[in-house]
Amino acid sequence: MSTCKDNFTTTFESYPEMIHFHETLARESTWRRCKVKELLIEPLDMDSSLLGNPGAFVSGTSEEAIMDTAQNLGLAIRVGADLYPMRMTAYKTLLDRAKINGTALPKLKKSDLAAVLNACLAVHSSDALLLVRDEKVTAAHSGDAKDYSVLPIDELLHALENKMDSRFPGYHFENGYSDHAFTSGCWTFPAQKEDMLGAYTKTLAAKGMKTMASKLVPGIRFLTSDTGVASAKVSAMLMGTQHPIHIGSCISVDHRLQRKVEDFDKELDQLFAQFCDSVSKLQTLLEIELQYPVNAMTRICKKFSLPKREALEAIAMFEVSYGGGKATAHDVFMALQEIPWLMKANKYPEAKMLTVEENMARALSIRWSDYDLAKAVSY
Repeated sequence: MSTCKDNFTTTFESYPEMIHFHETLARESTWRRCKVKELLIEPLDMDSSLLGNPGAFVSGTSEEAIMDTAQNLGLAIRVGADLYPMRMTAYKTLLDRAKINGTALPKLKKSDLAAVLNACLAVHSSDALLLVRDEKVTAAHSGDAKDYSVLPIDELLHALENKMDSRFPGYHFENGYSDHAFTSGCWTFPAQKEDMLGAYTKTLAAKGMKTMASKLVPGIRFLTSDTGVASAKVSAMLMGTQHPIHIGSCISVDHRLQRKVEDFDKELDQLFAQFCDSVSKLQTLLEIELQYPVNAMTRICKKFSLPKREALEAIAMFEVSYGGGKATAHDVFMALQEIPWLMKANKYPEAKMLTVEENMARALSIRWSDYDLAKAVSY
């Protein structure tokens, strides 16, 4: 699939492949600063005179990128003499620059939407920072360094690699993913299993869950975005099951307040301690007995807005497997992990799956007695 297309995605089977991709992406991307009032939006839908006219755009813009834009966001952006197609990922940040929002905007004709945006952009004297990547404007951030800080993905990856080299020898790259909205990668730490999971796996084995204890491996997921959808973060993961288990955020550095890659590197020093804290919370769930575990699971799914079809299927599977009676909060938390696995089988977008996994991890910190109620709840 061409990288200029809005729905471009790619996966990585090795770290060298992933870092090479992002180093190349960094070299070929441009961060362009300008005044918000200098931005001019033009319609680029199927009725636009710009369609099929690459000469109207900045040099290097292909007909494929123009047509893809017409089939998606349907807008182009002019900065001085340069005209660029706009990517769907830029829409929210463009609205932020214009300081407008509303459900009616996407329903407007592209020419009317462009006119509304231009009227609003023209009255703002602030700066904008445009990310030009793969032939399109991919984001339109605030140009104030306090509002948006560029954290190059390749530099973040190098910082993480250096930290793992020194702190987690023997680490293993599992997989990576990237699209125009965000990038993620997973690593495991098999050599540190005893240090990071020892107490937890011993408790699992003592409670008759030796198979699970033997399979689990500590790991992390790195996630970041250049388009404003995520901070630079590293989350604690348990690998070895049919789908990785997200057990909480370890570190997070926002793209604002003049933060730098060095800040991310410093935060990584807390990775081991934060990981162990997440495991401790998970272990605590083994001691929380629930009288009405199906009701508790249903309430949690509803509270965290988990996808209904997959949630109901996971709840039904849990109800059959545990056989009635009591269960622990740990049993329910593990039963929830069927949901992302079902989502993957149903081909949900990667971004949606990551959001659901992060939401489910919040169950480690809830007061379970609020959900363990006799009264059934509809979902």
